[in-house]
Amino acid sequence: MKTSLLTKKVIGVVFGFSLLLGIGMSSEAKGQWQDPNWQRDQIRRQREYERDQRRRNRDYRNDDRYGYGGSFQLRQTALNAGYNEGIKEGRKDRSRGERFEYRDEEDYRNANTDYNSRFGNRALYQQYFRQGFVNGYSDGYRGY
Repeated sequence: MKTSLLTKKVIGVVFGFSLLLGIGMSSEAKGQWQDPNWQRDQIRRQREYERDQRRRNRDYRNDDRYGYGGSFQLRQTALNAGYNEGIKEGRKDRSRGERFEYRDEEDYRNANTDYNSRFGNRALYQQYFRQGFVNGYSDGYRGY
């Protein structure tokens, strides 16, 4: 009888410890998954990400990848005018069977198509124009 009473007490103690251990583990797991600040942190991280994206886009728009400087209007006008003239000359040379040489073109040398004094520096305009002309000439000569 004493052994069965002792066995019952041991089983009861083991059961009690396992019950306490189980409750402790489940409450600990619950605390990790139900963090009250989780949603607030998630929203904050999302806003920071969106702010960084807007900053990168703004910096990219203002970036002068050509490295010459100047205003956006000067750059775009010169690049577009140069490209349009270059593509015409490239197509013309290709159709005539002439060699690939953009430097002998008068428009490339002058580089003043669509220039206006309100853009500012003429030499800067010519640099952008020539860059656009080379790109356009290449595309036109290759048949694009």
